[in-house]
Amino acid sequence: MLKEYRTIREVAGPLMLVDNVSGVKYNELVEIELKNGEIRRGQVLEVNEDKALVQLFEGSTGININEGKVRFLGRSIELGVSIDMLGRIFDGFGRPKDNGPRIIPEKKLDINGEPLNPVARDYPSEFIQTGISAIDGLNTLVRGQKLPIFSASGLPHNELAAQIARQSKVLGAESKFAVVFGAMGITFEEANFFINDFRRTGAIDRSVLFINLANDPAIERIATPRMALTAAEYLAFEKDMHVLVILTDMTNYCEALREISAARREVPGRRGYPGYMYTDLSTIYERAGRVKDKNGSITQIPILTMPEDDKTHPIPDLTGYITEGQIILNREIMRRGINPPIDVLQSLSRLKDKGIGKGKTREDHADTMNQLFAAYAHGKESKELAVVLGEAALSDTDKLYASFSDEFEKRYIKQGSDENRTIEETLNLGWQLLTLLPKSELKRVRDEYIEKYLPKKNETAKGDK
Repeated sequence: MLKEYRTIREVAGPLMLVDNVSGVKYNELVEIELKNGEIRRGQVLEVNEDKALVQLFEGSTGININEGKVRFLGRSIELGVSIDMLGRIFDGFGRPKDNGPRIIPEKKLDINGEPLNPVARDYPSEFIQTGISAIDGLNTLVRGQKLPIFSASGLPHNELAAQIARQSKVLGAESKFAVVFGAMGITFEEANFFINDFRRTGAIDRSVLFINLANDPAIERIATPRMALTAAEYLAFEKDMHVLVILTDMTNYCEALREISAARREVPGRRGYPGYMYTDLSTIYERAGRVKDKNGSITQIPILTMPEDDKTHPIPDLTGYITEGQIILNREIMRRGINPPIDVLQSLSRLKDKGIGKGKTREDHADTMNQLFAAYAHGKESKELAVVLGEAALSDTDKLYASFSDEFEKRYIKQGSDENRTIEETLNLGWQLLTLLPKSELKRVRDEYIEKYLPKKNETAKGDK
């Protein structure tokens, strides 16, 4: 029998203080019964002797401190999980949002997860094909990695996220592939875009969607990524699936964190965000990975919009410390009509070398990646030099590289939103672009690969026609 309290002392905004409590724990789930019988929920944020501070999920309007009844449920927020979650859409608290039946859970799991012993982790080493050349060819995603996308307002990160969710797969893997999509603080139009896109392409059949809208409570925004990761852990480690978790927008999540911190009157850290934001973000990002003796895995792609396009802002800055690289979208590249506007020179996948090569992608992958990257960087420098000194100041070789960088953006980075390139197509496209340079400039590729993979000039010309 749950003990009932009628000792609400104060309600301020989304917070409620309850007196004379005993045996209450941090993160414990709370029910508040109003005079009219309405039940609202909350969560314990802080316990100090016999006082409990409760964060209200649905707001405080209508709560009478003299008549409200409070019950502490003795457990934290849980998600009922089942394989039937695939193909379903839920809100940020795990309640069905698609007018479908409630899930009959196989079990209920704490959304905060269980700490994973670092010794039990297995090193990420298998290639995930996203079908996007700028990622697969130059900033390769590896199974078990956490690779964020740094975007900005107005850039097509939603379209890129939907494309990755549709196209991603583990090559040659026998186990099934699933996508868990967690959206935080998005607009109704954005939610409709994702839902319609998943349904249009059939990706919904292998996906679980958790949608938190901008007008939903802030505390739900805090729960959404944890709901998504709890579902992912169940599918990965109990159903042996390769799971790709896409979280958008982590900036909205951090804003909710700041809002709750301000309501608690905590001392703010950088730019008003709580000082524990690094620790909080790590509890989300570090739930990606592989576990020894388990066939499944969790790969994570968090998406965040950088306020004022600032990479030094606390959210991208702290995210960069915890994750293994970043894919950066660039506004200037977008203005030139290149979509997706991935800035390959600023982007980085720290684990790319572990997921490429013979038996994973192709033997020539590392060499062509290095050569394309170097050639593109040389071309960009040549174009910047031409702006300062004029094109006449460029050598013939510099002009060649400048021309190469333009072609590289138009043919390699630029890609249709429904264009799904295999890794072989991406690598072959790289070799076609390398024919624009003299063989003497291909200093980062082994001679045997040049002989084996570099198309002859006349073959390239025929292919272009």
